[in-house]
Amino acid sequence: MSTTRHLVNRRRRLATSPSRAAVAPVSDEEATEETTAPPGLREPETEPVREQDRDPEPEPGSGSEAVTTPPRGRLRPRLPALLCALTVLLGAFAAWALTSAASLRDEPARQNTALTDIARTSEVKGRIGEAVGAVFSYDYASPTRSDRAAKTHLTGRAVQQHKDMLAEVRAQAPQQKLVLTTTVTASGVEYLDGDRARLLIFADQSNTRTGKDEETTYAAAMFAVDAVRHGDTWRIAAIDTFTR
Repeated sequence: MSTTRHLVNRRRRLATSPSRAAVAPVSDEEATEETTAPPGLREPETEPVREQDRDPEPEPGSGSEAVTTPPRGRLRPRLPALLCALTVLLGAFAAWALTSAASLRDEPARQNTALTDIARTSEVKGRIGEAVGAVFSYDYASPTRSDRAAKTHLTGRAVQQHKDMLAEVRAQAPQQKLVLTTTVTASGVEYLDGDRARLLIFADQSNTRTGKDEETTYAAAMFAVDAVRHGDTWRIAAIDTFTR
């Protein structure tokens, strides 16, 4: 059998000899060799694709479009669930707020009505102001007036505290003819709860000696008093001079 090189040489001879090419026909063997490529130059045969190796075609509605654009019907059930969750949260917050408000009302510090009950605040300030002026004033010529004021306006610990504070004045008053006058200049209700109150008192005091050499001294005083209501009046129950 002729090789490929022989076939190429034969074609060249035919190309250079036109008359010979027209006379000499190509044999069947040579024609077969022309159409048959060498084994090294043959195209690889393609194997048939099996059904299981083929990629499945995307079904309608699947793929990226189905992921990015979900049907509206799937979102509708989420709205009632969200509303239910919000309702539960609001209910829990309301319960917490009511509990906190109740606990605040129960604390003693939250029961102070000094700023909310204006009428009661004004009443206790006026009554205690008068009481302080009466019990802390003393006239050597009328000592019983101070005693009556103490019985009227003092109660509890304040009775003994008042005696201790005026003990020196009482001892020196007859000899020096002392007249002690106390005037409340300002007061503030620190705490007010029902029939109990605490007030901060600012007062001016004048101490006058009326003997041969009359002399008057002035001083300012600041102290706090605890007051309690008895019937229709307020009394001083304790005196705090901020000294140990």
